[in-house]
Amino acid sequence: MQRKPTAAFSASIEVRMAHKPGTLGRLCTAIGEAGGNIRSLEGFNITDAHRLEEEIIVDARSEEHVGEICQAVQDLDGVEVLQAVDRTFAMHKGGKLETGSRVQLNDTDDLSMAYTPGVARICLAIHAQPERVHELTIKSNTVAIVTDGTAVLGLGDIGPEAALPVMEGKALLFKEFAGVDAFPICLDVSSLDELVETVVRLAPTFGGVNLEDIAAPGAFEVERRLRELLDIPVFHDDQHGTAVVALAALENAARVVHKKLEDMRVVVAGAGAAGVAITKILLGRGIGDVVVVDRKGAIHRGREGLNESKQWLAEHTNSGDRTGSAGQVLAGADVFLGVSAPGLITREDVESMAPDPIVFAMANPEPEIAPESIADVAAVIATGRSDYPNQINNVLAFPGIFRGALDTRATEITENMKIAAARAIAGSVAEDELGPEYIIPGAFERDVPPRVAAAVAAAAVADAVTR
Repeated sequence: MQRKPTAAFSASIEVRMAHKPGTLGRLCTAIGEAGGNIRSLEGFNITDAHRLEEEIIVDARSEEHVGEICQAVQDLDGVEVLQAVDRTFAMHKGGKLETGSRVQLNDTDDLSMAYTPGVARICLAIHAQPERVHELTIKSNTVAIVTDGTAVLGLGDIGPEAALPVMEGKALLFKEFAGVDAFPICLDVSSLDELVETVVRLAPTFGGVNLEDIAAPGAFEVERRLRELLDIPVFHDDQHGTAVVALAALENAARVVHKKLEDMRVVVAGAGAAGVAITKILLGRGIGDVVVVDRKGAIHRGREGLNESKQWLAEHTNSGDRTGSAGQVLAGADVFLGVSAPGLITREDVESMAPDPIVFAMANPEPEIAPESIADVAAVIATGRSDYPNQINNVLAFPGIFRGALDTRATEITENMKIAAARAIAGSVAEDELGPEYIIPGAFERDVPPRVAAAVAAAAVADAVTR
C-alpha cells in the first residue's frame, strides 16, 4: 500500500497556463490523479489576455513523486511548469536559528552598561558569588544540545555536519514550546573520552545538557560520566524523552483496548538507547513480560556476543527465553514498540498478535511498518511522525522537563521527575476525548509543556535536587 502524501515532501509548483475555462480544473485533476494532494493555491498572476501564472502547494510521497506530479502537469496542453521548489529545503536555507538580543542599545550609555566598562562589575559579582551566574547571565535558561552525529534519526552515523539540521530543529522546539534557549553543539570527536571532556569544558555556559543522537552503547557511558562530573541536568533525550512519551501513550492505549499493562506481553524492537530506556521504564511500571529484539533477533539468556547493556536486557527480560526474529516473537503479543528500522515487520506479523494489538512503529523518518497497511488490523497505531495520528514525539517531554529543571535550578533529572512527566502527559488527554486516534496530546497542545514543567519541578523539590 502506498504511503499518503505529506508536508515533509511538499513542493511549491509554479505554472503558466492558458487563461481559459477548464484549464485550472484539468490541472488540479492531473495532480490528484498523479497522487498529489493540493495544500493551497497561492494566487493568480494574469500575465496577458491569454495566459496566467499560478503557484500551487502540493504534498507528495517522496522527492521522486514530486517529479512525477510535475511531469503529469507538464504533459497537459496549455500548461507549462516554470519551477518546483522543495519547501522543506527552502525552510532550511541559511539555517533555522539566529541569535537575538534581550536588551536594546540606543546610545553610549546603554553600551557602557551592556559592555565595557559596566560589564566588569557583573563579572566581579559572579566571581565573588559564583551562584549569581544563574541570575546575571544566560546560563539559567540555556541548554546545550550535544551530538557527535553517530546515530541521527534512523539515518545512522552521518557525522556532525549532517546532524546540524536536526539539532537546529531541536533548539527551535525548545524555544517554541518552553521558552528555553538551546544551542546545537555538533562535535567532531574521535572517542567518548574526547566527547565527555569537550562537554565538561563547555558546561560553564549552560544550565543543562541535552544529549542527542549518540550511538549506543557509548551513549550510556557518556550520560553516566557527565552526570557524575557536572552539577547541571544531563538528559539523553533519545533514551529518556522517548521512554517518557512512550509510557504515557501506552498507558492511554491500554485504556482504549481495556487491558491492564501488567497483563500485557510487549515486544520492543531495537536495543539501542531508546529501546533500553523504554524497556527499563516498562519494567519499572510493572510489565513483566517484555522481549527485546535487535538485528540478530530476540535477546535472551545464553545468547553470545552481547555488550553490557544487552547483557542486562538478557538478564531482566524474556523470561520465557523466546528466540527468533521480531516477527516470530510477535505472535500472541499485545504490544509492538519499535525504535529500530523501516520495514522490520509485516502485516502478517501484526495479524499474528493477540486480539486488539497495539503497534507503536516509532522509527524515524520511516516507521517499522506503514500505518496504512495495518489500519484495519491494529486497534491502536502510533508512530514517530507528525503526519499520522498519535505521534510519539519527544517534544511532549523534553521542553517541559528542562523548563521544570531550569526553573528549580535542579542539579539532575531523577527517575521520579521522568515518571512525573509521563503522568502529566498521559493526564493531558481527557477521558471523553480518548480514542484509537487520540491516545497522546498533539505537539501543538500548548498546555502540555507547562503541565510537564510543573510536575517535574514538584518532583525535583520532592527529591531535594534543587538549588
